[in-house]
Amino acid sequence: MSGERIMPSERKVVLVTRRTRLQDLLLRHHTLAQARFYLSRLDADFSDYQAEQDAYSRSLAKVTAALQRWGRHQVVDRAHLPNLVFAPDDIVVALGQDGLVANAMKYLDGQPLIGINPEPGRWDGVLLPFAADELSRLLPEVAHEQRPLKAVTMAEARLSDGQVLRAVNDLFIGPRSHGSAWYDLRWGDRQETQSSSGVIVATGLGSTAWLKSIVTGARGIAAATRHEGTPAVPAAPATPFAAQPWDARQLTFVVREPFPSRRCGTELVYGQVSAAQGLTLRSRMPEHGVIFSDGMESDFLRFGAGVTATIGIAAQLGRLVV
Repeated sequence: MSGERIMPSERKVVLVTRRTRLQDLLLRHHTLAQARFYLSRLDADFSDYQAEQDAYSRSLAKVTAALQRWGRHQVVDRAHLPNLVFAPDDIVVALGQDGLVANAMKYLDGQPLIGINPEPGRWDGVLLPFAADELSRLLPEVAHEQRPLKAVTMAEARLSDGQVLRAVNDLFIGPRSHGSAWYDLRWGDRQETQSSSGVIVATGLGSTAWLKSIVTGARGIAAATRHEGTPAVPAAPATPFAAQPWDARQLTFVVREPFPSRRCGTELVYGQVSAAQGLTLRSRMPEHGVIFSDGMESDFLRFGAGVTATIGIAAQLGRLVV
């Protein structure tokens, strides 16, 4: 299909890209020689960085060629996603890791999203079911609504000042840097003032991501302290992070490292969030409180003292092409 023109469509395609590790190094060190020298001092394998770059470049060339044959298209780096306005009938393509798909999806409002794996031998690609040379076939099928779409539930943080942030995998609510968060947490009709290293709220898709690592660590610590004969701690739920359907209409919250004190409790540290059982947090942090999603710390909402965040299920659904 490399020389065959795809039937053009009025629908625009937006390609979302990301920098590779080598490109990030070149931004910092300016030349390839300096980047290579920097890695050699760390005893890192420069050839692996170069192999990743080469694979991404080959996939990008195939995707770009398909888009040029298609017609209307736009290329955007993921850093610019917060400022991009998508048209209702856009088709979005993400070329990168799973995280790039999540980062793109949370800014969409029902537009179909195609995940392209630039290097299947390197990335597992749970959200990247397609290779670069499949895009030519996929675009007409998606444009004519002939491809199945998988629905993905997203979380949403809505602040009392009107700001909103969505998440495909998880929301983080807590301190901007290493330190303690201080806030009032209300879950349903129960409330508690807490001090912790932050709160994670995960979707069904994110139930085996950050949430899984937190609960796994908590379980290990609980088991170890019981064996050492220290005071008993509540056992973790039997299967708190069992993989949930991507379209599950509930979220899971967990409090990281809650600290007990005279003013702060540690009882409301894990639970489900649904339309019937809401979650709100009111910040007591004068300066350093933030909310970010899907690991994108640079795209955050300020969560300063007095601000209330209402956490719930977003009305919008992600739509992943499968």
